[in-house]
Amino acid sequence: MKKTWFITGASRGFGRIWAEAALTRGDQVTATARKLADVVDLKQQFGDAVLPLELDVTNPAQVQQVVQQAYTHFSRLDVLVNNAGGSLLAATEEASDEQIRGLFDTNYLGMVRVLRAALPLLRKQGSGHILGVSSGHGITAMPLIGFYCATKWAVEALHESLAQEVKAFGIQVTIVEPGAYATDFGKSAGIADSHEPYVEFRKQFLTRLANHERGDPEATAEAILKLVDANNPPLRLGLGNSILPRARAAYAERLAEWEAWEDVANAAMGEPKRSSPWIEQLAHGTPDQA
Repeated sequence: MKKTWFITGASRGFGRIWAEAALTRGDQVTATARKLADVVDLKQQFGDAVLPLELDVTNPAQVQQVVQQAYTHFSRLDVLVNNAGGSLLAATEEASDEQIRGLFDTNYLGMVRVLRAALPLLRKQGSGHILGVSSGHGITAMPLIGFYCATKWAVEALHESLAQEVKAFGIQVTIVEPGAYATDFGKSAGIADSHEPYVEFRKQFLTRLANHERGDPEATAEAILKLVDANNPPLRLGLGNSILPRARAAYAERLAEWEAWEDVANAAMGEPKRSSPWIEQLAHGTPDQA
């Protein structure tokens, strides 16, 4: 069946590749980007199958308007790809509050805004597949991109919770976790001024990063099409051959640490208590806020 997609961040990278893959096989796509000029060329190639729209996910009113416009135009929404995002190179003490807020406003709150606009439409039609684009750094963090990693850990938690909330409405959720790919994503990264103690560390880190093996982003298209066509899609899909080894190593280390400190953790439980009266009140009505 022909599917109707809504993709944020479709100007380049994964968003562009997945939009073109969907259109090439005959699907319909609303392709959005912060600048309309970056996606309008798709119209020349794919005609009425594509609806190019300008969308800044940090603009709440525009998000609501554009999602509704796309739904009205195509009369349904089958696949929502929440992909727009940015990055930030900064040690923890280097980034400014403004830089951190801006990153979370795009990578996390931007996704939330798109979800809030789309979910009522998906619930009404009783179907839909949400793809929240995370990263391998949503599984493990690296130095100097800790704030970017933090946004992706937040994306993972958001969609894991969302999947449980919307399952009864026929809506499916998948967290897409790409590894390292040869996209131009890093060109748009914010860069904090380096503090002297971190200058050499940053130089060494960037040298290692530059020499890191990267996958072909075009090769991800087939995986994404298989994902959206699956009757029972996974909650998580890692892209590339680095994700599963990374997850295995990370969780083996975490389990070993939790187990080593198990006695201390168990002792910290104290005497088990009944559920909080406040939670019980909340479950049966409005709790007393006094």
